[in-house]
Amino acid sequence: MAIETLQKSEGLSSQRSSLLNSHLQWLLDNYETAEGVSLPRSTLYNHYLRHCQEQKLDPVNAASFGKLIRSIFMGLRTRRLGTRGNSKYHYYGIRVKPDSPLNRLQEDMQYMALRQQPVQQKQRFKPVQKFDGGSGENYSGGGQHHPGAAEQTVIAQSQHHQQFLDASRALPDFMELDLGQSNTENINVEDVKALQCLYREHCEAILDVVVNLQFSLIEKLWQTFWRYSPPDSVEGATVTENSGISEIEARLPQSQLLVLCRNEAVLKWMSTCDHLMYQALVEILIPDVLRPIPSALTQAIRNFAKSLEGWLNNAMNAIPPRMIQTKIAAVSAFAQTLRRYTSLNHLAQAARAVLQNTSQINQMLSDLNRVDFANVQEQASWVCQCEEGVVQHLEQDFKATLQQQSSLEQWAAWLDNVVTQVLKPYEHRPSFPRAARQFLLKWSFYSSMVIRDLTLRSAASFGSFHLIRLLYDEYMFYLVEHRVAQATGETPIGVMGEFDSLNPLSLTNTDKDETSGMDSDLEEDTEECGEPLAKREKSEHEVIQVIQVGALEDGSHPVVGVVQPSVLHSLPQPPQDHTDHILTPSAGTPTIRHCSATGNTYASV
Repeated sequence: MAIETLQKSEGLSSQRSSLLNSHLQWLLDNYETAEGVSLPRSTLYNHYLRHCQEQKLDPVNAASFGKLIRSIFMGLRTRRLGTRGNSKYHYYGIRVKPDSPLNRLQEDMQYMALRQQPVQQKQRFKPVQKFDGGSGENYSGGGQHHPGAAEQTVIAQSQHHQQFLDASRALPDFMELDLGQSNTENINVEDVKALQCLYREHCEAILDVVVNLQFSLIEKLWQTFWRYSPPDSVEGATVTENSGISEIEARLPQSQLLVLCRNEAVLKWMSTCDHLMYQALVEILIPDVLRPIPSALTQAIRNFAKSLEGWLNNAMNAIPPRMIQTKIAAVSAFAQTLRRYTSLNHLAQAARAVLQNTSQINQMLSDLNRVDFANVQEQASWVCQCEEGVVQHLEQDFKATLQQQSSLEQWAAWLDNVVTQVLKPYEHRPSFPRAARQFLLKWSFYSSMVIRDLTLRSAASFGSFHLIRLLYDEYMFYLVEHRVAQATGETPIGVMGEFDSLNPLSLTNTDKDETSGMDSDLEEDTEECGEPLAKREKSEHEVIQVIQVGALEDGSHPVVGVVQPSVLHSLPQPPQDHTDHILTPSAGTPTIRHCSATGNTYASV
């Protein structure tokens, strides 16, 4: 149909029409319609010209190509995007397919373009003059390189991507480094001040290159600051040539840096600084998790997150392990946050199309009204101990919001209000983080029960519900993460990063800690919320000790005593020749007894 349309409008010959078949198939293989994304018109045409050059085909002109695009992808719109003076026409509602080889082409071209893009803010860091030693490519900020048409297109695209960033965000102030009583190695005050100044400049340089999407420079910055030396380097050779390492060495010698890296106060201070910096970087790259982000930018951020830990590990090859562990914990939390937020953003754009589809919303409502919520509440309350009134209110509110065909932003406001109402009783209390985590568990359990019911009923809208459930669970986690950070005075990165630094516990200790924590949670929930404590079996086999005892005073058979370890350890030690303990009923109350000195009688303890 697309070719027939062009035949009529352009008067194409049959030979020319058959040639367009290959062009048509190439478009269908590499592009697809998608809401909320756009591509520059020049980018699509350059992709097409490259394809024709590789396949030795005669390309159509830009106007005919535009008609072909619109004939294939119906409903495509054109928008002029970009900053004043740099705006370009874009096709809105089309993207490169995830499995298309063009993604790799875009990534390579974008990488080259970003290397040549001038830093727009004040530079605190001078980029390295040489990259990829054997490539023969040199880069300098002076504009010596003159990119071709394809690279200029990608440069324009990267500039377009910058409008999705929050480049106005500055690096927050760092706390002062005070060694206090931990200064056991008599570290000089001048070295402490030098470390503070250098690390601040280092973090500001990282922020600068991220704002300008020059992700590859991060590795060079880390290598410079941490005095990277290659494993097989020739004596006297330095990999960080021309990177300013001599200046840093003069301000803080490597020997003093290593001493500082072993100090506990420095470790804690640097971890706090990293959390502040990485949180600022997250808010620069993804200022709004629900706002559509171009797929190329999303992929660049995810590739960046994937590379971070390897870059840092490699750059710190001469640094004490404790400092490496501290730094890796923070950067791991940062990378994980970027992955979660880009996934959340991807889910949001997929769900946006569902929430705007009237027929799908009506089907979801019809299927939801068939769910046996009474059965869901009965089963879930046994596990979660949630008030029935709260669950019913949320159910009715959810259905009403769905019926109103609310937008994604309205759903986000509804979820935010749910979190506010549920956690309100715990505000300004030490139990707030635990209550928030408990809420996430309960929310996830209830939603999984509803999805199970829909699955068993073979609901027609199961796919839509599954997508919505994934999005809402992720967004709930995002909201709770930020509420806990606000309540504790931490950054969200810091809240997540604290778990990365925990030492692995033994199986016994983990079981004991988790079980006792669950018991205290249930008790505190009962006291604070007044909720009825559900009937539960006292399965204490993980936290009790079973001991074999001898005969009772009346000559009855031996019994097995069940004794809490804390009670057992507090008992007076029996004589060496009588080491048995027994548990006997006394007026309905169990009494622990142990052998007396004579060996024939038992004294209560």
